[in-house]
Amino acid sequence: MEREQKGFGPEAANRANPRQSKQVLVGGVPIGGGAPVTVQSMLNVPSTDIPGSVAQAVALEQAGCQILRAAIPDMEAVRLIPAIKERVTIPLVADIHFDYKLALESVAAGIDKIRINPGNIGDDSRVKAVADACRRRGIPIRVGVNSGSVEKHILAKFGGPTAEALCESALYHVSLLEKFDFEDIMISLKASSVDLTIRAYEQIAGRCPYPLHLGVTEAGTARMGIIKSAIGIGSLLQRGIGDTIRVSLTADPVEEIAAGNDILRALGLKKGVRIVSCPTCGRTRIDLISLAHRVEEALRDCEKDITVAVMGCVVNGPGEAREADLGVAGGQGEGLIFRKGEVLRKVPEAALLEALLAEVDRL
Repeated sequence: MEREQKGFGPEAANRANPRQSKQVLVGGVPIGGGAPVTVQSMLNVPSTDIPGSVAQAVALEQAGCQILRAAIPDMEAVRLIPAIKERVTIPLVADIHFDYKLALESVAAGIDKIRINPGNIGDDSRVKAVADACRRRGIPIRVGVNSGSVEKHILAKFGGPTAEALCESALYHVSLLEKFDFEDIMISLKASSVDLTIRAYEQIAGRCPYPLHLGVTEAGTARMGIIKSAIGIGSLLQRGIGDTIRVSLTADPVEEIAAGNDILRALGLKKGVRIVSCPTCGRTRIDLISLAHRVEEALRDCEKDITVAVMGCVVNGPGEAREADLGVAGGQGEGLIFRKGEVLRKVPEAALLEALLAEVDRL
C-alpha cells in the first residue's frame, strides 16, 4: 500500500474537514469513512468468571457502550464469546496476544473483531491463517501498538518509544496483513503520555487510510484518567482525527462510557444535553452547586440535542447564557426560568429543578 497518501494527512484534517479513512464494519457497526465516532470499553472481570463477565457486558451496553472488548488469554476464555453474544447486541472484540490459535477459535465462536498484532504470532503461515479466517467471516483486525510494546529493533532505531517508533511498529504489523490482501484493518497507537499519544496519531493519520481507534493507555484513576483522555482524545477529534474511542480508566468500565460520551458531546459529535453552569461567586444566593449536579443527573440520559444553563445570578443567567435553549438564573432563595435569554417565570428555589425539567419536557 502506498504510504503518505494524499488527503489523509493531519494538515488536511480538522472538524470542518475531517480525515477521510476507509470504512470497516464491526458486527454491522460502521467505523471510519464518515461514520459517527463510536465509544468502546473493555471487560475487567476475570475471564474465568463467565457469569460476572456477562453481567458486566449487559451493564455496559445499557450504559451506552457501542463496541465491547474482552481479553481472551486462553482457550477456556473462548467460552465467553457465545455467552456474551447471547445477552448483548453490541459487537464483541477478542483481545489476543501471541497465540494465533486463539484468534482462529474466536472467529469460529462468532467474534466480531480481533485485536492482534500479526508480527507477534509467528511465521507467515499463521498470519495468513488468521487473515483468511477473518476475511471469510468479514471480521476486521485491529493492530494495537502501545509505547511499551514497540519492537526492540525499532526502539534502537529511534532511540526509544517515540511517535515515529510507534508509527513504524504499527505499519510493520499492518504490512504483514496487507501481504495477504487483508485490508479490513484498524489501528491504535497508545501511550500513557498525552503528548506522545497525540503526536503518534497525527503522524499515522497521514501515512495510511485505515480507521483509527483513539485512547490514552494507562491513563490512571477516574480523576486524572478522564483529564488525560479528554485532552488526548479531544485534541485529536478536534483536528478531525479518530473514528472510535476508549477512555481507559482504573475504574468501573461503566465510567469509561460516561466519560467517552461526555467528550463527544463536548465536541458536538454526539447529540444529547449539554450543561452550562457558572463557577459561582459572592453574588450567588441559592445552592447552585447542588442544583447543577441534580440537573446533570436528571438529564444524563436525555437524548434531546439542547443546551441547558444553570447559573447563579441574573448577571450570568439570561445575559451570558442567552444562547442556551433553557436555563435557570438564581436569585435570593428563588430563580428565573428562561428560554433563549427570555424570562419565562420566577419560581422558589425548592421548585427550580422541577420547573426546569418541565420546560425540557415541553421542548
